[in-house]
Amino acid sequence: MFLFDEPVIEAVRNAPLGRLWLFLPVGYLATILIETPILVFGLSPKLSLKQKLLCGIWLTACTYPIVVLVLPALMLYDSDSSRNLYLLVAETFAPPGECLFFWLAFRGRGLLETDDWVRSFAVIIIANLASFGIGEIINYYQWFGLYN
Repeated sequence: MFLFDEPVIEAVRNAPLGRLWLFLPVGYLATILIETPILVFGLSPKLSLKQKLLCGIWLTACTYPIVVLVLPALMLYDSDSSRNLYLLVAETFAPPGECLFFWLAFRGRGLLETDDWVRSFAVIIIANLASFGIGEIINYYQWFGLYN
């Protein structure tokens, strides 16, 4: 059920950036469904299951709107920019950003040792690469029609 009538919804769908707003919840859900299992099995065993699940939801929530809404608005719709440049910027922003947020959440607790930090950062990067790869497959087959 939408709060807007059909002409308003259609206008948003037809606007290039408007499509990204419509894609945001679908893409966010897909991303956490891909990344969270990797985080659950890969993050340090010193973290509880609840902490790992929350990381799967929260880390993506911190970076995903920037990757899906802000960077395309700045780059994809500028004729001098390319999709490849967007991907380079987005995919080099998200993993370090999520590692930073993870560090901010767990620093100073004495919970994680150096090996745990390295492991956790590596797993966060792997989870991001997995969601990027699956996203590229989805885009290749134009399932959402965002970049065609």
